[in-house]
Amino acid sequence: MRIHVDMNLCESHGQCVFAAPEVFSFDDDDRLVHADTAPADLLGRVTAAAASCPVRAITVTETAP
Repeated sequence: MRIHVDMNLCESHGQCVFAAPEVFSFDDDDRLVHADTAPADLLGRVTAAAASCPVRAITVTETAP
């Protein structure tokens, strides 16, 4: 899957970090960092992370196998 975070919308609330820490985290300056892709077995967690974003800055696109 592909993961996109619109950093112009992101306010670093961190809900995605709690939902999928394998993919989302904060750097030393408390700015969100994330993986651009993730394995299919994390789809549920990444989808939950996107849904938990209060400003809807995260987009998840499933890629074909």
